Amino acid sequence: MGQSPLRIIFLGTSPFAVPALRLLAKEEAFHIEAVITQPDKPTGRKQALTPPAVKTAALELELPVLQPRAIRKEFLALGLQRPDFLVVVSYGQILSQEILDFPTAAPVNVHASLLPRFRGASPIQHAILAGDAETGVTVQHMVRELDAGPILSQVKVAMDPRETAQTLHHRLATLGATLLRDTLLRPLQPSPQAREGIVPCGKLTRKDGLSDPQAMTAEEIDRKVRALNPWPGVAFTVDGKQLKVLESSLELVPGSHPLPCAGNTTLHLVTVQPAGKRPMGGAEWARGRQQ
Repeated sequence: MGQSPLRIIFLGTSPFAVPALRLLAKEEAFHIEAVITQPDKPTGRKQALTPPAVKTAALELELPVLQPRAIRKEFLALGLQRPDFLVVVSYGQILSQEILDFPTAAPVNVHASLLPRFRGASPIQHAILAGDAETGVTVQHMVRELDAGPILSQVKVAMDPRETAQTLHHRLATLGATLLRDTLLRPLQPSPQAREGIVPCGKLTRKDGLSDPQAMTAEEIDRKVRALNPWPGVAFTVDGKQLKVLESSLELVPGSHPLPCAGNTTLHLVTVQPAGKRPMGGAEWARGRQQ
């Protein structure tokens, strides 16, 4: 007689969580009893009500979906049976101790950094901003303190010199899904996080994208461009007007425009978007300035 599947309640919202959900759903070793995600939100200029990426994937997989607005207040009212594991991947709400104690085995979380470095909401962007040579994924046993739980498993990856938040997001989401599956299938061996090297990273705001070529080197701005697009984006003021930088380079690129920066460095503007206008090449934008 075969072993019963491990019962899972999955909490996730953003696209980062989708590979993990899909992988667990197709494995016979697991049974996802419910998927909890954030409520649908209005998006875009027309403010159309849009489901989270995890909800869309869960419905495709024919999994039951729950969308409490405030999970700490509504969790018990959901009427769920205690699972073996509570799996949390990019969910977006703080869980109470009562919820963390709900699974019989453990509450586990997939985090896109090598904890304890970059605890918080924006580890992918901060790894690029810091110019790190490597980053990775951690599966941790969740505790009340943010991203401070014992480490269950970790895997490192080298950072590409031209890594962007989008390319790194895709790599770590896929890597995290595999690491999560493998971790749940073997006996848990928690290891306390190191007390040294703790670096917090909070939610990003538009202010994080504001830059100043006169005060920042080309490399510093280029890291921001690679880390902060599409959100919150990078912008600075030229000729008294805001200019968004969508793509940049530290080397000459056809169609780009050189921009002097601090420390006698040069940033090549590959794609920019002037205020109120469409995206365009840096050289095209520069020609428009001269007219």
